[in-house]
Amino acid sequence: MSEDHLDLSDEDNVLPEAHPFSVYLRHFFRGPGRSRTLTRKEAFDAFSMILRDEVEPIQLGAFLLMLRYRAETPEELAGMIEAVRDIARLEPDDSDIPAACHPMLDWPSYAAGKSRGLPWYVLSALLLSRNGVPILMHGYNSHLVNGIGAEAAFKALGLPIAMSAEEARSDIASRGIAYLPLRHIHAKLQELIGLRPLLGLRTPVNTLLRLMNPLQARAAFLGVFHPAFLDIHRETGKLLALPRIGVIKGGGGEAERTPFKHVDLRLLDKGELSDLRWPALLNRVDKPDEDTGPVKMDYFLSVWQGKTNDPAAIAKIKGSAAMGAFLAGKAEYVDEAESLVESWWQNRDTDL
Repeated sequence: MSEDHLDLSDEDNVLPEAHPFSVYLRHFFRGPGRSRTLTRKEAFDAFSMILRDEVEPIQLGAFLLMLRYRAETPEELAGMIEAVRDIARLEPDDSDIPAACHPMLDWPSYAAGKSRGLPWYVLSALLLSRNGVPILMHGYNSHLVNGIGAEAAFKALGLPIAMSAEEARSDIASRGIAYLPLRHIHAKLQELIGLRPLLGLRTPVNTLLRLMNPLQARAAFLGVFHPAFLDIHRETGKLLALPRIGVIKGGGGEAERTPFKHVDLRLLDKGELSDLRWPALLNRVDKPDEDTGPVKMDYFLSVWQGKTNDPAAIAKIKGSAAMGAFLAGKAEYVDEAESLVESWWQNRDTDL
């Protein structure tokens, strides 16, 4: 990174033996009235150093926590995501990739914590993939207490777990769906998201991973837990010129629609921002007791197989799938998307 991106007005006070990364800590986090946010280029350079293991652990922790403290900006996130794409080589020449290997919908899954139960959104993705919407799901679900992660659900469903981006594309071509674990996208990213128990907080890494779109799908369906991050995601997507994004406050932080109240889908479509309200699907009196409800894989599978009638679970599956169908361009209106998915659900092959 060239020095013309930095304010070095007091560079005479910089020790000659200072670590190259210290300039970010020195000039961007100097206290009230003196600090400023990173430019997009600066964020790119700083995060590139992190991904190349060119920073000390104490510098990494300080950098991530300070960004977390004041909240990352869309410009900073865009620069860091561009660094990920560059270092992890996530932008291959599309002319060399057959059309059948391209996902239509990117579905990140990075939620963690105590509030996550069974991953009904995985069945939403499966339903879409069996009806002409190729899906890439990627992620890492850390320290789940009562829940089941997306990777475990894929294994139980007999769906492939890709070892690389190339293998994920092959799985999409043959099965219509793939799961790409974060550890197989870039080992350093896995290490960074794994710092959460040590730092005690989520970091900007949790945000940027949702926008990574590793196989360049034409649309993405994102879920967040904290409402303050709804607009940050789509504004970052606009800076990155991503074609189509839908962001919701989802169950446990996943792109999973709650059926018990209306959900606003925050949209980015060809550079334009808008909101689309989706109505509640069930009354609250129909809501089961989640604290005592089953969190078991056989129960999860039995709902898809039609052996268990769980109205709340089925509404989550169909409701999330309807949003995915809309984002993928299979429907233009809410009612149309929900009617289409209802037909898919009723006519699904229950065999796994």
